[in-house]
Amino acid sequence: MSRSRQLQQVVIVSPALADANNGNWRTARRWQRFLSGLASTRIIRHWPDALADDDRAMHARRSAPAIAAWREVRRPGGVGLIRTGSDLYRDILVDSAAQASLPLVGALVVLLGLGPLALPAGLRGKTREIFQSTSSRRALLMTDGYLLALIVGHLREESVPETLFAAAHGLAGDDAVRIDHLGDALDPLLGEAARATMAESANYRWLGGQPHAATRRRIQRAHLLVHASRIEGGAHLVTEAVCSGTPVIASAIDGNIGLLGTDYAGHFACGDAPALAELLVRCRASHGHADGLLARLAAQCRQRAAPFAPAAERSALRQLVADLLARPSNGAS
Repeated sequence: MSRSRQLQQVVIVSPALADANNGNWRTARRWQRFLSGLASTRIIRHWPDALADDDRAMHARRSAPAIAAWREVRRPGGVGLIRTGSDLYRDILVDSAAQASLPLVGALVVLLGLGPLALPAGLRGKTREIFQSTSSRRALLMTDGYLLALIVGHLREESVPETLFAAAHGLAGDDAVRIDHLGDALDPLLGEAARATMAESANYRWLGGQPHAATRRRIQRAHLLVHASRIEGGAHLVTEAVCSGTPVIASAIDGNIGLLGTDYAGHFACGDAPALAELLVRCRASHGHADGLLARLAAQCRQRAAPFAPAAERSALRQLVADLLARPSNGAS
């Protein structure tokens, strides 16, 4: 990030734009809004681009080429890099370009409390924790006839949808637990598996991709949000559920533990379909009981909501940008 002719400018380099309908895009767009009044901000997929005469900053996953290009032209100001789940828990372990980019940036942004622990010890000093935020909403009217569990996530390897399919098969004879699944089939084979699960398990529905506004309304109407991913850097869906009064059942990975807490009662071992099914059954059995599991999860989620307020994210982001804009021309740490 840098100064150019008295005008502060920020570029968010994002692997996903509006057509992707995913968390990367929504984070980039939200950050663009939060920077209004502080800097002129635009979102692009690659840097440099046709407007690269101006000075730039970056916020991206898979951004090593952009960081290398920035360093080569010695743009003034600093570079900030967001580390998503695939960055933290896969790419920096095996990808040489991702590893090489880390020392070149002025700040490494993580979206969950446990994120710094995934980085080499020598880089943790430049880490910033910025929780993703969302607006608070009240839970909408839900049926008492059955428990509705909602899964929101594209069908891809990282989301481990096979766990959901297996849990649905295990609950196929239980009409008291129903599962709705939103998301596009990024992997066609997983789309076929979802259709097969629907045909064999009447309690499971795959509804495909949905607009964000419609997804939030469905979260508000669900008894539970299920998040079963094996790689996650701090799922915005979890924060949306927490701030909508919807309890969460989540895989016990750093990305979820870092948002919900180590003592959260709704974690299950990643990939453990029987454990997931058992939690769903227990929540259904406790529905309506003030001291039951479902009520306990709801109470724990309410206690976790404060760090997900938009004002907190906006303040942390604007401080990050101000610090990076003040960096000298070498642009690194």
